[in-house]
Amino acid sequence: MPNTELTALQRSIDELRQTMSALRGRYGDTPAVRRIANDIERLEIDAAELAGGRLAPMPRQAEMVVVPDTPYDPQLWDGADDEGVGGYRPHGR
Repeated sequence: MPNTELTALQRSIDELRQTMSALRGRYGDTPAVRRIANDIERLEIDAAELAGGRLAPMPRQAEMVVVPDTPYDPQLWDGADDEGVGGYRPHGR
């Protein structure tokens, strides 16, 4: 991000901090106010990281897991319980 963009970003964060002070005076130290304050702090951390030239790594591509449509082996359920229903009983037993 060029320096002018970082300067604009920092100015916006400063304005958010000023607004946050007014919100805290009006609503007190509520969970919502604390979350917003935390978000502003995170913005400052990220802006400082950009200014330092360290970029976060790109997120990994999610790995696709194929689940087969074939029936499960009935022995997989031996000794298993359904909550509140009792043990698994295959048909015919």
